[in-house]
Amino acid sequence: MKSLRSVAFFAVILAGVSCVLAEGAKYVDPSGTKTIVTLNQINPQDWANMADQMVGSLLESGVLERAPEKPAIMAISRITNKTQMQIDTDLLIKKIRVALLKSGKVVTTTTVAIGGKNEDPLAADAAEQQKFVSGDNTPDKQPFYSLSGKILEDKVKNGRVTQVTYTFQLSLTTIKDGLAVWEDEKQVMKQDKKPAVGW
Repeated sequence: MKSLRSVAFFAVILAGVSCVLAEGAKYVDPSGTKTIVTLNQINPQDWANMADQMVGSLLESGVLERAPEKPAIMAISRITNKTQMQIDTDLLIKKIRVALLKSGKVVTTTTVAIGGKNEDPLAADAAEQQKFVSGDNTPDKQPFYSLSGKILEDKVKNGRVTQVTYTFQLSLTTIKDGLAVWEDEKQVMKQDKKPAVGW
């Protein structure tokens, strides 16, 4: 009788372990519908959707065809975070850069940045060294465009419903004259409803 109880006990333990293993971490498609959606956070699918929409808008505008050199050279200017979150804006910009590079219409310089903080210091140092060796103080490849933008947040409440809107704004500027030649904004809107207290 005791041995039967022991067997039953271990069977319950193994069943519990198998349930825990079955409910463990798993892979999901970052652009799919099974990702976790949070109200007060910009999710990976939000970054992906915004990048796709912005790149589509920029490519359809035809403005990249105006650059004197193909592919157009673009520098990344300041992307301002106006939300209440501490976010890495490069999550959006990197996706846009990758998509534009794959289009064959844009290359991004990593040696020109706001405040002298180059993304790739080694490449910047190599470019300076090359100018010193050649005796030419004018870089061969100057960016024709700069990309700048903002990420804004607006939250409203109505009873038990909270709605948060994230607005992504981007501007493409020709560096030689400071004129914005393309601008667009896209929004992500989310709602959450608190359950009623008491029944």
